[in-house]
Amino acid sequence: MASQSDYKATVIDGKAIAQTIISEIAGEAHQLSQKYGKVPGLAVVIVGNRKDSQSYVAMKRKACAEVGIKSFDVNLPEEVPESELIGKVHELNANPDVHGILVQLPLPKHINEEKVLGEISLEKDVDGFHPLNIGKLAMKGREPLFQPCTPKGCLELLSRSGVSIKGKNAVVVGRSNIVGLPVSLLLLKADATVSIVHSRTPDPERLVREADIVIAAAGQARMIKGSWIKSGAAVIDVGTNAVDDPTKKSGYRLVGDVDFEEASKVAGWITPVPGGVGPMTVAMLLRNTLDGAKRVIEK
Repeated sequence: MASQSDYKATVIDGKAIAQTIISEIAGEAHQLSQKYGKVPGLAVVIVGNRKDSQSYVAMKRKACAEVGIKSFDVNLPEEVPESELIGKVHELNANPDVHGILVQLPLPKHINEEKVLGEISLEKDVDGFHPLNIGKLAMKGREPLFQPCTPKGCLELLSRSGVSIKGKNAVVVGRSNIVGLPVSLLLLKADATVSIVHSRTPDPERLVREADIVIAAAGQARMIKGSWIKSGAAVIDVGTNAVDDPTKKSGYRLVGDVDFEEASKVAGWITPVPGGVGPMTVAMLLRNTLDGAKRVIEK
């Protein structure tokens, strides 16, 4: 058994890995426009004015510009009727210059999220949340047209850091439709033995301690302690939680679902928050958009 001091985790630099991916995408997008005179197009739809959603959307639109993807901006008021939003989605489905459609979640209470997501054309579902894409993700021997961006980014961080998944014990903490569930399906596809820990799990620590790979996506600040982490494990922290910090101008700072200070003494690899999974989510969105465009343009 290695003593605590034997390990100092390799900090996985999500920003740098995302930058590498973004330059790969920019190169391919450039080739596409050279050869076919067409550029990939991504429509980003935002409803209302949630601060966090607005900053995510601004980030996504800026990233598009960086790689040569044309961004179609759709900004709708908080009180937009569901039927009008669905009408917009249909318009984008029909627009041949749009290869990806992203509806920023969460949507206002009066709009049925499931209904709206189900209206996005399968071929343009770059978020990978259409029930048919998730269904294919769940089935052996089937592949969705698009894998959800954050889960795909988590696996990309592991593979680009040289962490193998096949035959490993992977524990996913959290079971949301956006991260926990799809990332566990992706790990299963990659031949991991997968456990999912959630709010009704009586003894989460017992399961996490067995994990070679931990994906933390519970939305609970520093819930996972260093003592929970097996020596040398790979830890991917999807959490972004604001905690009070009077020394910061904003009055708060972001921390993950893992206690980084403690865990980095024990783990083999760990992602920081911020600068870990976040930048990868955007890079994967661009990758999915490019892939969708190539499917159409190179046909």
